[in-house]
Amino acid sequence: MVKDNLYQPFEIVLREPLSACPRSEHSHSFFEFIYIVSGSGKQRINKSKFAYRPGHLFLLTPDDSHYFEIEAETQFLFVRFNPLYIKNSKLTGEMAQHLDFLLKNTQQAPGCILKTSEDKAVVKAIMQAIISEKQKTSLYSKPLLKQYVNTIIIIAAHNMALSMPDEVDENTEEKALDILQYIQANIYFPEKLKAEVIADKMSLSETYLGRYFKKHAGETMQQYIINYKLKLIENRLLHSSMRMAEIANELGFNDESHLNRIFKKYRNVNPSEFRKTGIIDNAIIA
Repeated sequence: MVKDNLYQPFEIVLREPLSACPRSEHSHSFFEFIYIVSGSGKQRINKSKFAYRPGHLFLLTPDDSHYFEIEAETQFLFVRFNPLYIKNSKLTGEMAQHLDFLLKNTQQAPGCILKTSEDKAVVKAIMQAIISEKQKTSLYSKPLLKQYVNTIIIIAAHNMALSMPDEVDENTEEKALDILQYIQANIYFPEKLKAEVIADKMSLSETYLGRYFKKHAGETMQQYIINYKLKLIENRLLHSSMRMAEIANELGFNDESHLNRIFKKYRNVNPSEFRKTGIIDNAIIA
């Protein structure tokens, strides 16, 4: 698979509208925001496929693989940055916290990372300002663009936090975030999600691990694992053509029947019905 590199701290690229994707599946060695200026289609990120439309913002991390299936002529705006951007930016403590929180928790919110209509409107205005500024060569264009990028990072971190347990934010202890990240990274491997295994990895006693996690996440570790899997199931039902048996196998359920029982128990609707309607308890999943 082709892997792209970035040889400068950050880069902003506005593509001309495309009717077909010129790239096959590829990955990056850097972070990349992808903003949909216009058009529609689907983006495949790793194992999942997400429908996109104007105003959607995606975040790719190093080694994520992706490609686009363009259905209606699409214009993309790419905002790319690498560790040099973070190092050379001399970020303030608060900004560094926002960025660190965002990058550590990207797997928590697959698909479009903007969760509120207000933030979608703000990001749209910022992206339009970036497009306008890119066409200028004024003295302050570069620092202004940098400020726009920093603002997008803060908004993205805020939206990422909305997908975390209520008690988790950028001030949460690093050990608690390490546990969350470990669970996210190993969500497809049930044997690695056993309490005794996690406790050993984190150098904590199994009893203390349970109390510690509940204190910082506001829910038990088992509840968090189930809720995280349910979010992944929802995304696959809405944005992929995977069969129920495939989803069950991927996420470590005993079989399709086991997945159906768990989903019905916690979402009050059968997975097949949710795939058709996108509705849980009368709340439409955006």
